[in-house]
Amino acid sequence: MTHRHPLALALAAVTLAGALSACAPLILGGAAVGAMVAVDRRTSGAQVEDEAIELKGATRLRESLGDRAHFNLTSYNRQVLLTGEVPSDPARHQAEQIVSRVENVKGIVNELVLLPPSSLGQRSADTLITGKVKASLVDEKELYVGAFKVVTERGVVYLMGRVTQREADKATQLARTISGVQRVVRIFEIISDDELRRIATTNPQPAPVTTVAPAAPAPAPSPAPVAAPPAPAAEPAPVTSAPAPAVTPLPPAK
Repeated sequence: MTHRHPLALALAAVTLAGALSACAPLILGGAAVGAMVAVDRRTSGAQVEDEAIELKGATRLRESLGDRAHFNLTSYNRQVLLTGEVPSDPARHQAEQIVSRVENVKGIVNELVLLPPSSLGQRSADTLITGKVKASLVDEKELYVGAFKVVTERGVVYLMGRVTQREADKATQLARTISGVQRVVRIFEIISDDELRRIATTNPQPAPVTTVAPAAPAPAPSPAPVAAPPAPAAEPAPVTSAPAPAVTPLPPAK
């Protein structure tokens, strides 16, 4: 079976890795957290708190909303993005209230919509779009994919991260040209070039490994093919910025 279905096994491995990625730093302990720090622009404390926010927030939402809603909760540097579908506006407001009471949450961008839960096919398409966006960030030499978090919901791509204005604009430009993207929403924390240099000095990124392939013999000349007429360019996806995060004041600690 391994030899007959290598692609299926590879896709399964990627899916499993993605499903476990959120829990890995907590399960594997200090070594995993240390690896995250080396490729992340958040502090180690913020990374651990983001993991706790996602775990606690999702658990509390499931307990309160159950099967009435489909949601995804993403925390980056203690700012939470809520995406998915809820049955009513009160349920949307309730979800925000629940997350606002999770420890260390400093902001919420509520992108929940009043729709039936998305289908498995739509969620699979969203996963594929997220993979394409990340691949485009990897291919872009001027960007560092570890500085970004990408979330896709119903074809809408949400970009999070601590980035410079130049990096934010470049990543947005790449994401909005990916096939299937309906809209790009930016939820960036913009930092200065000086701050970026300070982060790079504190947490240096590993140098890339470059290999040189042996030169291949020159192919024999062949007649130039007749050029086909160019295909019409696809309209780039629109770009919007998320509204200012709103968090309900938390009650005083007892």
